[in-house]
Amino acid sequence: MMDNVSLIKMFFLSGLSETVNYRLTLFSATLLYYCLILLVNISLIVIIILDKNLHEPMYILLCTLCINGLYGTTGSYPKFLWDLLSPVHVISYSGCLVQALVMYSFVCCDMSILAVMAYDRYVAICQPLVYHSVMSKQRLINLVCFSWITPLCVIGTNIFLTSRLKLCSPYIAKLFCVNWIIVKLACYPAETTVNNIVAYMTMVIYVFHGVFIVWSYMYLIKTCVNSKENRAKFMQTCVPHLISLVTFIFTVLFDLMNMRYNSNKLPQILQNFVEVEFLVIAPIMNPLIYGFRLTKIQDRILGVITFQIK
Repeated sequence: MMDNVSLIKMFFLSGLSETVNYRLTLFSATLLYYCLILLVNISLIVIIILDKNLHEPMYILLCTLCINGLYGTTGSYPKFLWDLLSPVHVISYSGCLVQALVMYSFVCCDMSILAVMAYDRYVAICQPLVYHSVMSKQRLINLVCFSWITPLCVIGTNIFLTSRLKLCSPYIAKLFCVNWIIVKLACYPAETTVNNIVAYMTMVIYVFHGVFIVWSYMYLIKTCVNSKENRAKFMQTCVPHLISLVTFIFTVLFDLMNMRYNSNKLPQILQNFVEVEFLVIAPIMNPLIYGFRLTKIQDRILGVITFQIK
């Protein structure tokens, strides 16, 4: 029977089926927003790289976060823009797996980087005397590598397991490829057991990332409440992290729960909104809230503007 299953070489994405009358408007708004994402993230990366005064762990991690934002949006926005202008929304089998890899690894990298940033703030505020020895250059390099390599390996394993499945349908009711949706297209659900186990293990790993981040900030709040200096430092460098973190986790969890347990009960337009929310909010919020609110970066921008005026 397995020999009779046709090999799927192309997927059809049906997430845009209800937006036919608004495609040009949606294309213009999306293109403008994508250009804004590129502008703010690239600007912040360039500022941090060129200014040696910003070569500190907090700013290096912020630079890494912005690079990850560019990585994630590059895996989704160009294809989405192309689909808005195309009458047929298709993607190759290999392209679909690559897109799923990029989407998932983008989310997991963000969680890893946010966890490292939480650790950095914990050491900076709670153990300031040993901060530079704890967050040494070598340790920072190791943490950044961990933030990138681990998610790529974990998600790569998930995608590899998916690539081994025989699929019976080429139709995906999404705007872009998602690993779990591809797994649900398997001809023989019994063969997806390993996929499910690895997927839940992945979720547990990154839930622990979230727990660590929340614990770090709860400890920071407890430490800072009795110190005016620490309170000021917390408000300046940690509150933006918390705002972005809560928004990011909420949108990702909502999308995961909807995808796994309620995927057919929500209207397609609402599903689309939930699906792209983490790609819309995080890549623009991170540089604006994390970066441009920080005093050193504001001073650097003002210095550039003043130089240009003169």
